[in-house]
Amino acid sequence: MGWLCGGLRWTAGRPALAWYGGGGRLEHVERVSELTYGGDVAFRVAGVERLCAGARRGGCPLRAVVPRRSSAGQCPECARLDRSRSVAADTMADDPRTYAVYLAWFGPGMVKVGITADERGSARLLEQGAVAFTWLGRGPLMAARRTEELLRAALGVPDRIPYKVKRAERVSLSARVERAREIAELHRRAGALAGWPESLERAPFEAVDHAGVFGLEGLRPMTGVVTELAPGGVVAGRLLAAAGPDLHLGTADGGVVVLDTRLMSGWELVQAAASGAGAGVGVTVPVKSVEPGVQGGLF
Repeated sequence: MGWLCGGLRWTAGRPALAWYGGGGRLEHVERVSELTYGGDVAFRVAGVERLCAGARRGGCPLRAVVPRRSSAGQCPECARLDRSRSVAADTMADDPRTYAVYLAWFGPGMVKVGITADERGSARLLEQGAVAFTWLGRGPLMAARRTEELLRAALGVPDRIPYKVKRAERVSLSARVERAREIAELHRRAGALAGWPESLERAPFEAVDHAGVFGLEGLRPMTGVVTELAPGGVVAGRLLAAAGPDLHLGTADGGVVVLDTRLMSGWELVQAAASGAGAGVGVTVPVKSVEPGVQGGLF
């Protein structure tokens, strides 16, 4: 068996594809392919089935086959094991690490509150595709969780935004100053609330913008989205942008196809030849079309 894809990784603020071998075990990422905006992305699905990505990057002991359209890419048993040690599922109340609370902006009127291990820095924000964000404070896990709940209850700020909504807003962003102004106002309102845990050290407002990191400036509207990979299928195009798990690819016919790299995990992929035009040989896996400017059609 050849290399299996491990999906997209954000390393030092740059997107890269991870690959693993060793019989499908994921505890050691053995190869990373950095991605460059303006460069070609071209691969063919060499495997005949998609294997479970495993739990906590430890490999699936059952080497289970998973559905092609699953964004999680896990069998039920591995998904259960991941949830058993999940901050999001409140199963790690004894975690001694410091946690950071943040406000993340994905589009006008779409700001969420969340927490992440402080040692991870902004990696979680990149993985979520947050266009802009600011820190609110840092402290023990339960203090961070109580602060998150405070903002949800007092200000109506959600802790989740559907991914399809984030994606749809990405190509029609408001100006950078407007993004900063919106999260600055919420940061101010949050800071004025009573009931903050004493053990949480508050952070001053400082907007961090990822539009440049993601390559979103001047991004063309999507014309299609990959719904699944399939044996023998090809995905090829020029990388225009990457945000969260998504790659925006300019194709040979002038379109822009979005590939959620979570659909790549567990597949054996090999390099496909790119055309001289630099846009690749096309996309032959299932794609759902969308009329330009009508993003709702993607979903």
